[in-house]
Amino acid sequence: MLYYLLTSLMDDVSAFNVFRYLTTRTGGAILTALFFIFVFGPRIIALLRIKQGRGQPIRGDGPQRHIVEKQGTPTMGGLMILSGTFVSTILWADLSNLYVWAVIFVTLGFGAIGFYDDFLKVTRSTTKGFSGKARLLVEFLIAGVAVACFMWIGDKPLSSSLAVPFFKSVLIPFGSFFILVGVIVIVGAGNAVNITDGLDGLAIVPVMIAAASYGMIVYLVGNAVFAEYLQVHYVKGTGELAVICGALVGAGLGFLWFNAPPAMIFMGDTGSLALGGALGAIAVAVKHEIVLAIIGGLFVLETVSVIVQVVSFKMTGKRVFAMAPLHHHFEQKGWKEPTIVIRFWIIAFVLALIGLSTLKLR
Repeated sequence: MLYYLLTSLMDDVSAFNVFRYLTTRTGGAILTALFFIFVFGPRIIALLRIKQGRGQPIRGDGPQRHIVEKQGTPTMGGLMILSGTFVSTILWADLSNLYVWAVIFVTLGFGAIGFYDDFLKVTRSTTKGFSGKARLLVEFLIAGVAVACFMWIGDKPLSSSLAVPFFKSVLIPFGSFFILVGVIVIVGAGNAVNITDGLDGLAIVPVMIAAASYGMIVYLVGNAVFAEYLQVHYVKGTGELAVICGALVGAGLGFLWFNAPPAMIFMGDTGSLALGGALGAIAVAVKHEIVLAIIGGLFVLETVSVIVQVVSFKMTGKRVFAMAPLHHHFEQKGWKEPTIVIRFWIIAFVLALIGLSTLKLR
């Protein structure tokens, strides 16, 4: 909205010409989302605390200190992140861009699934929420619609192929079956972030790092000149997704203010599913699906730790980790929560640098 308003005044006020630039609008999206959460965050937290009473139910089989330290903390903080991201995107993005609407659709759709899951947990005072199979089915449907949209918008055969990092011209063609590939990426990303969200501030900073990384990627890939220079596949129109990436970073910073240890609020499935889904959708849109596994490598490690733990216990009756996901393993080993969180942030930052290096190493 602001994009259209300010650019329409360019003829009268030449200074408004700056708002045509994607970098300016991305910066505006960051600041707008951050400001929105700073202003409305305390009110949202107060309302959720009143509505939820005892807050998010704590796992009885998890670390025992969580029952003491985290009991009563409200959840559904993802509502803060989603509202800040949505408002900021609507204000600063070019709303005629279909990539923007497809990513918003996934983000809000996954957020709605997470909200329903959190609602069931809070109202029933249990850690069991939405049926796993039903939840996955809805996630697959939402992701499938978005991927089909990406394939329809994009140029063939690129839009239905999987790009391989480090190789400038290698594409793995999937045709119509690419819908399944894209869906797996988006759903996998959503649930991987969901698994990682277990300690104060643990998930939100790696999400911001990934969003900032993809903000750079979409800006370069969506620009024909930069894409040719870097020898990456040019995807027309995806540059506008930098505004959403910026909004995610700004909203994440605002949320971290309240989620820093000791957390005043948890993002819950409302936030983690939505944020992961957004990252997955952006990765698919910009044809950097495999790179997401590198930049979001921390989320992959957390998910793999759960899979390994379950498979090992079912096959041998033994556990590989003291507790899964991985962050709980280190808790059981005696690491303090801030130590785990900060070290995982460092890992996420290093992996993001490696992922970004794929833009040049070809």
